[in-house]
Amino acid sequence: MSEILVLYYSHRGSVRALAQQIARGVESVAGVTARLRTVPRVASVCTVGEPEIPPVGAPYADAADLEECIGLALGSPTRFGNMAAPMKYFWDSTAALWSAGVLAGKPACVFTSTASAHGGQESTLLSMMLPLLHHGMLLLGLPYSESALSVTRSGGTPYGASHLAGPDGSPTLTDEERQLAFAQGRRLASIALQLRPR
Repeated sequence: MSEILVLYYSHRGSVRALAQQIARGVESVAGVTARLRTVPRVASVCTVGEPEIPPVGAPYADAADLEECIGLALGSPTRFGNMAAPMKYFWDSTAALWSAGVLAGKPACVFTSTASAHGGQESTLLSMMLPLLHHGMLLLGLPYSESALSVTRSGGTPYGASHLAGPDGSPTLTDEERQLAFAQGRRLASIALQLRPR
């Protein structure tokens, strides 16, 4: 069975909700499963040592997760129009994989959540694409053939699935956000199957 890595960081649950919906979309494609992984928080004070294994939720990602996947869905909340520090820190540690070309030619997509309607969803999605481009990944967006993209009043962009959490940080996805995240996962899995080496 081929696996799609759904790698995310979620502070208040919104990005996790999107990740779970993307994983459902991935698993709607025969022959593909989703591997949910997260990254540890970073401390404002420099600390040394390995992070503790999370007691609940997705395990922390490691190099093997990237090596073994046939495609990647990458998610982070928005921090000033950019990905959150824990996700950036994770990608900054992938130079060995980059130099070996481990991810080159694999398809990828991105997703995010913001508290405000104009809080930087699209710039965050674009910023998450940059390390993936450097790794040689093939980026997938959401086409307007997904009808929910034209009617959503909350999250959802052609750059990737998104969620408008509001000032209270609600992780409850709207119908359109759910549809778009599912469609993004399904599209990623379908294309990854077509591109995987035989």
